[in-house]
Amino acid sequence: QVQLVQSGGGVVQPGGSLRLSCATSGFTFGNYVRSWHRQAPGKERELVAFINSGTTYHIDSVKGRFTISEDNAKATLYLQMNSLKPEDTATYYCKVQLPRGPFWGQESRVTISS
Repeated sequence: QVQLVQSGGGVVQPGGSLRLSCATSGFTFGNYVRSWHRQAPGKERELVAFINSGTTYHIDSVKGRFTISEDNAKATLYLQMNSLKPEDTATYYCKVQLPRGPFWGQESRVTISS
């Protein structure tokens, strides 16, 4: 059974940092594209970053501030978020794309507010 259990998130001031974690099970961790997505209020869900076979990609708006990483031994995906801005406020989701379809974490709410 595929499971993605998220932790982290919360409320921080602009310029602050947070780390999201996504503990996974039920599939071979390193074999598939794993990603972070977010959905801001009133907006569509968007890709934030992905990782696959050691290659990472970050969207322009988070490049240099966010870092996607993985711990294969723990089968856990991370998103380190630094220099947070109010526009980063959103609900964040981790995702793994398996041959039989996408699987999502439950959600992590991130609010940037002074």
